[in-house]
Amino acid sequence: MSFKWKKYSILFVPILSLILASCATTSGTKGSMSATPAIERVEEAIEVITEMADIPEEGVPVAIMRKARAVAIIPRVIKAAYGIGGQYGKGILVLRNEKGEWSNPAFITLKGGSIGWQIGVRSSDIVLVFKSSRSIEKITRGKFTLGVDAGVTAGPVGRSVEASTDMELKAEIYSYSRSRGLFAGVSIKGASLEIDHDANAAFYSSRDIRTSDILMNKEIEAPAIAETLKNILTKYVVR
Repeated sequence: MSFKWKKYSILFVPILSLILASCATTSGTKGSMSATPAIERVEEAIEVITEMADIPEEGVPVAIMRKARAVAIIPRVIKAAYGIGGQYGKGILVLRNEKGEWSNPAFITLKGGSIGWQIGVRSSDIVLVFKSSRSIEKITRGKFTLGVDAGVTAGPVGRSVEASTDMELKAEIYSYSRSRGLFAGVSIKGASLEIDHDANAAFYSSRDIRTSDILMNKEIEAPAIAETLKNILTKYVVR
């Protein structure tokens, strides 16, 4: 019985990946993407951060955000499983420099799978808080796997978290989720982050745009929604 399950699970993984990817096609078609889906993705990220700020008892602690060197926001990550789990979502990544200034958004995808006794489907808003910029450099160079290329752990929540908590937790990345629906046994470890070059090109109206230039705040023309995002993140940190 276990042999059969293993055999069919190998076949099920790519099928599940295709199903999850098809759930995210509302963000545009590769190679012909317009700026509108990318702008909508930033708007969704703003909504996630705003909601977390409005419920400090359940959101990312200010003490953690103040130490962040980068933040990834991936709204509506689809996670599904029937014994084998998979997840897929599209979001944004912003870098924070030494002066505390946030960069324009770079677009990313999150995908991955896990094996375990899981069943169900849910949509979650995922927020990743990076303690250093080392991980960001790896992401811009190619595929980045959470828990392999850098340690990741579920972060603490609530306004009562003190800055000392950041020193006690050893992981380089803290993960947070805001769920709609039911699911059991899910983990962000093993998921991969990749740069969404098509979304970057559409948002910044340039096929030659480089992710490093976006995150280093080079003089790049961006839609007004990018400034709104940066202002909201700044308010989150200084409140």
